[in-house]
Amino acid sequence: MAPQDRISRLAQQIGDRLQNASQAPEDIQKGVQQVVRGAFDRLELVSREDFDILMDVLQRTRSRVEALERQVANLEATVEASTAATATPMEAEVPPLPTPEPSQKPSSDEDNKPV
Repeated sequence: MAPQDRISRLAQQIGDRLQNASQAPEDIQKGVQQVVRGAFDRLELVSREDFDILMDVLQRTRSRVEALERQVANLEATVEASTAATATPMEAEVPPLPTPEPSQKPSSDEDNKPV
């Protein structure tokens, strides 16, 4: 339900309670408090204490994620460095492949004659 609908319904209920103004002020106050409490219960609000606890948990979680990101970056750098260090000596040990020499066969006129 949209917040505007809830507010409209809350205002309607408060208005209904206030129409019976002949009641004692304490009764009107109790009735309005019941309507407001019911509206807040339906809005699924959290207390300030719960909110603060969740914010603390979120901050600790964010700190842990950042620490893990740094750790992963360091590990990746270490792996890259060790891969580069081991690849360089191996390349130096392998001699280059010899290039094949083109075969030089003298061409003769007989090879070009039709059969």
